Amino acid sequence: MALNIGDVAPDFSLFDSDKQSVTLSQFSGKPVVLLFFPQAFTGVCTTELCSIRDNSAHYNQVQAQVLALSVDSVFTLAKFKEEQRLNFPLLSDFNKDVSRSYGAIYEDWILNMRGVSKRSAFVVDGAGKIAYAEVLESAGDLPNFEAIEATLAAL
Repeated sequence: MALNIGDVAPDFSLFDSDKQSVTLSQFSGKPVVLLFFPQAFTGVCTTELCSIRDNSAHYNQVQAQVLALSVDSVFTLAKFKEEQRLNFPLLSDFNKDVSRSYGAIYEDWILNMRGVSKRSAFVVDGAGKIAYAEVLESAGDLPNFEAIEATLAAL
Protein backbone atom coordinates (compact mmCIF):
# COMPACT_ATOMS: atom_id res chain seq x y z
CA MET A 1 0.00 0.00 0.00
CA ALA A 2 1.42 3.36 -1.01
CA LEU A 3 1.57 6.09 1.59
CA ASN A 4 0.88 9.67 0.57
CA ILE A 5 1.68 13.05 2.01
CA GLY A 6 -0.79 13.76 4.81
CA ASP A 7 -1.34 10.09 5.72
CA VAL A 8 -0.70 9.02 9.29
CA ALA A 9 2.62 7.19 9.41
CA PRO A 10 2.19 3.58 10.52
CA ASP A 11 3.67 3.22 13.99
CA PHE A 12 6.13 0.40 14.61
CA SER A 13 8.58 -1.04 17.10
CA LEU A 14 11.77 -2.66 15.87
CA PHE A 15 15.08 -3.66 17.40
CA ASP A 16 18.12 -1.58 16.55
CA SER A 17 21.70 -2.71 16.07
CA ASP A 18 22.20 -2.39 19.86
CA LYS A 19 19.26 -4.78 20.45
CA GLN A 20 17.15 -1.96 21.89
CA SER A 21 13.50 -1.53 20.96
CA VAL A 22 12.82 1.65 18.99
CA THR A 23 9.26 2.84 18.39
CA LEU A 24 8.38 5.52 15.86
CA SER A 25 5.90 7.18 18.22
CA GLN A 26 8.62 7.71 20.85
CA PHE A 27 9.78 10.60 18.65
CA SER A 28 6.41 12.34 18.73
CA GLY A 29 6.80 16.11 18.50
CA LYS A 30 9.92 16.02 16.33
CA PRO A 31 10.46 15.14 12.67
CA VAL A 32 11.75 11.72 11.74
CA VAL A 33 13.51 10.71 8.53
CA LEU A 34 12.87 7.04 7.72
CA LEU A 35 15.30 5.55 5.22
CA PHE A 36 14.57 2.04 4.00
CA PHE A 37 17.57 0.39 2.32
CA PRO A 38 17.95 -3.02 0.65
CA GLN A 39 21.06 -4.50 2.26
CA ALA A 40 23.97 -3.58 4.47
CA PHE A 41 27.47 -3.78 3.00
CA THR A 42 26.34 -3.06 -0.56
CA GLY A 43 27.74 -0.15 -2.54
CA VAL A 44 24.73 2.13 -2.95
CA CYS A 45 23.44 1.49 0.58
CA THR A 46 26.85 2.34 2.01
CA THR A 47 26.99 5.52 -0.09
CA GLU A 48 23.49 6.54 1.03
CA LEU A 49 23.98 6.01 4.75
CA CYS A 50 27.48 7.49 4.81
CA SER A 51 26.08 10.57 3.07
CA ILE A 52 23.55 10.94 5.89
CA ARG A 53 26.35 10.46 8.44
CA ASP A 54 28.53 13.07 6.75
CA ASN A 55 25.67 15.58 6.52
CA SER A 56 24.19 14.99 9.96
CA ALA A 57 24.43 18.73 10.75
CA HIS A 58 21.51 19.33 8.35
CA TYR A 59 19.32 16.94 10.34
CA ASN A 60 20.55 18.07 13.74
CA GLN A 61 19.76 21.72 12.91
CA VAL A 62 16.07 20.91 12.57
CA GLN A 63 16.18 18.36 15.41
CA ALA A 64 15.21 15.53 13.05
CA GLN A 65 15.78 11.93 14.07
CA VAL A 66 17.15 9.71 11.29
CA LEU A 67 16.20 6.01 11.39
CA ALA A 68 17.48 3.59 8.75
CA LEU A 69 15.65 0.29 8.23
CA SER A 70 16.47 -2.89 6.36
CA VAL A 71 15.54 -6.56 6.56
CA ASP A 72 19.07 -7.40 7.71
CA SER A 73 19.49 -8.96 11.16
CA VAL A 74 20.45 -6.83 14.15
CA PHE A 75 23.84 -8.58 14.11
CA THR A 76 24.56 -7.64 10.50
CA LEU A 77 23.41 -4.08 11.14
CA ALA A 78 25.63 -3.79 14.23
CA LYS A 79 28.72 -4.73 12.21
CA PHE A 80 27.73 -2.42 9.35
CA LYS A 81 27.11 0.50 11.74
CA GLU A 82 30.45 -0.09 13.47
CA GLU A 83 32.46 -0.36 10.25
CA GLN A 84 30.86 2.74 8.69
CA ARG A 85 30.79 4.75 11.95
CA LEU A 86 27.12 5.56 11.43
CA ASN A 87 25.70 8.00 13.98
CA PHE A 88 22.00 7.12 13.84
CA PRO A 89 19.98 3.98 14.62
CA LEU A 90 19.82 1.09 12.18
CA LEU A 91 16.63 -0.90 12.66
CA SER A 92 16.05 -4.52 11.72
CA ASP A 93 12.77 -5.15 9.90
CA PHE A 94 13.73 -8.81 9.68
CA ASN A 95 10.09 -9.92 9.54
CA LYS A 96 9.37 -7.36 6.79
CA ASP A 97 6.19 -6.01 8.42
CA VAL A 98 7.24 -2.36 8.48
CA SER A 99 8.60 -2.38 4.93
CA ARG A 100 5.27 -3.80 3.77
CA SER A 101 3.22 -1.27 5.76
CA TYR A 102 5.14 1.57 4.10
CA GLY A 103 4.86 0.04 0.61
CA ALA A 104 8.66 -0.19 0.57
CA ILE A 105 9.40 -3.80 -0.29
CA TYR A 106 10.55 -5.82 -3.25
CA GLU A 107 8.52 -9.01 -3.06
CA ASP A 108 10.88 -10.43 -5.71
CA TRP A 109 14.35 -8.95 -6.07
CA ILE A 110 17.69 -9.95 -7.58
CA LEU A 111 19.15 -13.45 -7.26
CA ASN A 112 15.73 -14.84 -6.27
CA MET A 113 15.73 -12.85 -3.01
CA ARG A 114 12.24 -12.15 -1.72
CA GLY A 115 11.05 -9.54 0.74
CA VAL A 116 13.87 -6.99 0.57
CA SER A 117 13.28 -3.34 1.53
CA LYS A 118 13.05 -0.93 -1.40
CA ARG A 119 15.25 2.11 -1.18
CA SER A 120 12.75 4.64 0.17
CA ALA A 121 12.64 7.85 2.14
CA PHE A 122 9.86 9.24 4.31
CA VAL A 123 9.72 12.34 6.45
CA VAL A 124 7.28 12.02 9.34
CA ASP A 125 6.35 15.33 10.95
CA GLY A 126 6.04 15.90 14.69
CA ALA A 127 2.32 15.06 14.54
CA GLY A 128 3.03 11.63 13.03
CA LYS A 129 1.95 12.44 9.47
CA ILE A 130 3.84 11.77 6.27
CA ALA A 131 5.36 15.04 5.01
CA TYR A 132 7.52 13.46 2.28
CA ALA A 133 7.38 10.07 0.56
CA GLU A 134 9.72 8.61 -2.04
CA VAL A 135 9.76 4.90 -2.92
CA LEU A 136 12.35 4.07 -5.57
CA GLU A 137 11.93 1.17 -7.96
CA SER A 138 15.64 0.99 -8.77
CA ALA A 139 17.90 0.02 -5.88
CA GLY A 140 20.70 1.82 -7.71
CA ASP A 141 19.07 5.22 -7.24
CA LEU A 142 19.49 7.43 -4.20
CA PRO A 143 16.71 9.37 -2.48
CA ASN A 144 16.40 13.06 -3.26
CA PHE A 145 18.27 14.42 -0.23
CA GLU A 146 17.67 18.05 -1.29
CA ALA A 147 13.90 17.46 -1.28
CA ILE A 148 14.13 15.74 2.11
CA GLU A 149 16.10 18.65 3.57
CA ALA A 150 13.66 21.18 2.03
CA THR A 151 10.73 19.31 3.56
CA LEU A 152 12.40 19.32 6.97
CA ALA A 153 13.18 23.04 6.71
CA ALA A 154 9.53 23.76 5.92
CA LEU A 155 8.17 21.92 8.98
